[in-house]
Amino acid sequence: MSQEERTGVITFKGNPVTLIGPDVSVGAAAPDFTVVDNGLQPVTLASAAGKVQLIAVVPSIDTPVCDTMTRTFNKEAAALGDGVAVYTVSLDLPFAQKRWCGAAGIEEVKTLSDYQERSFGLSYGLLIKELKLLARAVYVIDQNGKVAYREIVPEVTAEPDYSAALAAAKGLL
Repeated sequence: MSQEERTGVITFKGNPVTLIGPDVSVGAAAPDFTVVDNGLQPVTLASAAGKVQLIAVVPSIDTPVCDTMTRTFNKEAAALGDGVAVYTVSLDLPFAQKRWCGAAGIEEVKTLSDYQERSFGLSYGLLIKELKLLARAVYVIDQNGKVAYREIVPEVTAEPDYSAALAAAKGLL
């Protein structure tokens, strides 16, 4: 099955790259996905059904901007309470994610790996064709499984708008 390819959406270090998959917009039903947690257990959209889901998407947890992004959402996640599931999705292996979280003291954000099937990346149109990495993005999914907020960061090496994403999640509580 061939996937839609989208150009002109993002750059990596100033160079245009191609995203594979659909453009999932605000108001759309959030596509399902299957990723794995640090214990290799499957996690799907339905795993946090009934909760708001803040999903931060990063190319690699071990890089400076991804590190900052995950630490920032981890710091803010506790204030969101139990009604919000906060995830960071990357293509890093679950073992690397677990090691990084332990070293960084990450306890509020659950890291999820899309390494097996690129299910999240392909479902949300975030797989970068040229790099085989995920684009940097933030999605907020409401309690009914609809996309309430989306930011695809135009330059992969830049940080997202943390305030806007957190406000969108808080606004759904």
